[in-house]
This record gives sequence, C-alpha cells and structure tokens, in this order.
Amino acid sequence: MTAPETNAPETDLPETNVPGTGLPGVSASEENAPEPGAPGTLIRVAVHGDDAGLGVLDRVTWSTLHAVVPAPVPPYGPFFDGRHLPEDYLVAVRGGALVGYVRVAQPIPLASHAHVLQIQGLVVAESARGEGVARGLLRAAMDRARERGATRLTLRVLGHNAPARALYASEGFAVEGVLPGEFLIDGRYVDDVCMGRSLVG
Repeated sequence: MTAPETNAPETDLPETNVPGTGLPGVSASEENAPEPGAPGTLIRVAVHGDDAGLGVLDRVTWSTLHAVVPAPVPPYGPFFDGRHLPEDYLVAVRGGALVGYVRVAQPIPLASHAHVLQIQGLVVAESARGEGVARGLLRAAMDRARERGATRLTLRVLGHNAPARALYASEGFAVEGVLPGEFLIDGRYVDDVCMGRSLVG
C-alpha cells in the first residue's frame, strides 16, 4: 500500500481479503452521486453478480502489506459464501468496472454486541489509488453502519501498514490496543493494531 487510497483489508481473522441495489434509505439521485473525493465513482451495496469481479480484484491486489493469509492460488473459490454475504459489502464502481470494496460485518454474533460493527476488508484497485476511493468507501461504511443501528465501528490493521493507519486516523479512528508480533509475515513479526470510533454524537 503506497497511499491511503490503496488496499487496507483489515482482518476477518484468520481470513483477510476474502469474501460486494443501492444503499437503503438513500434516494436514487443520492445513491448515484459520486462520493466526495472520488469523482465519477459510484458506491453501492454489492450484489451476487459482483462475485467474479470482486474475486479478481481481491487476487490482483493481494499484498503482504495487508494480508495475513498466503497469496491465493487456483482453483479459486467463490468470493461470496455463507459467511461473506453481498449485503455486507459496499463496492466502488467507475466506468462500469469494480475498483474497490469495503466489508462491514458484526465481529461477535451476540445480541449484546449488535451495536458494534467492524470493517473487515478495504480494497482499492491499483488504477484507482490516490483518488479518494478508499476514503469514499470508508465514509460510506460509516453511514452503512449507522443505518444498521451501530454506535461503534472498529477495525484491525497491520502495524506496518502506515498509509492505511493514517487514513483511518484522519477519519476519526483511534488506536484502542496493539497485539505485539501477532503475525509472522515474510519472516518478520508484525503487530495487529485495533482501532475504533464512535458513530454517535
């Protein structure tokens, strides 16, 4: 990741960068409006037809900067499955092509934890980096989480992913804990950084 607008898939541990209608409650004109900072980019809820395109995007953007699992190899499975549902993903579309996605899901499936959602993947295609797509996806994820009744949004990011951490901090996410040396990546121990922010007030 060379800029904040690049991949920042944060862990749906132990799976990272794995398995993106319109946004509920948004008018047609608002839904089709580009996100601020990402001119010409439509952000919408994923549909089943996005499966193949998201799978390709996931594979071509794999990097040790953000991934905690090995590089994908064929045969490739479906992007969506019983744990990774289209409605948990927002996708960024430009010129009819998928250029990014963010996954927002409940990390702990308990009623007492339903008010907390987590970003479990943020990916932007190489061709769309540095153009505000990641920021647009992140802001849309916050709006989506609020629509789903969340009062907190959290994420986990690898310690060496400085661009992603800077992006999250600039959007109000604070470091809430660090798991030192949690992952061994390319022969190096890497911290797992827990970040979060309130969605109220």
